[in-house]
Amino acid sequence: MVELTHMIDSEVFLAFSTHATVVVVKMMLMSPLTSYFRLTRKVFANVEDTRLVSREEDRKLVRVDPDVERVRRCHQNDLENVVPFVLIGLLYSLTGPDLATALIHFRVFAASRICHTVAYVSPLPQPIRALSWMTGMVVTLSMAYRVLTTATYL
Repeated sequence: MVELTHMIDSEVFLAFSTHATVVVVKMMLMSPLTSYFRLTRKVFANVEDTRLVSREEDRKLVRVDPDVERVRRCHQNDLENVVPFVLIGLLYSLTGPDLATALIHFRVFAASRICHTVAYVSPLPQPIRALSWMTGMVVTLSMAYRVLTTATYL
């Protein structure tokens, strides 16, 4: 394991920080995207939210819309995949991996999540979305394997 003060100054940690920030900000932008879809399609989850658009026939605006639900599911998928990447990626960075290998992990994960979002929201035909999700999952599992084989303490 790398010493914590040394790790913070390492290029691997800086690369991880950059890519983790990219995917976390992308995930955070899904909330405003959901709001945009709700407003443009006049679809709301709560009656009180409908007052932003109309005071008449408020209850008719509380409904389910396929486009809004697609964005919400994409955001949920980000939560299920980006959070583990950040946690495992941090631990992975502590194992002192080679910079080139670490960059491949971080870049491929970030690219896979961006592709997943584009494929989900667009929507692009399968298996594009599934392959992009699977790519990110394999990257996270690869880093987890490194952590477990390098830093196992039983």
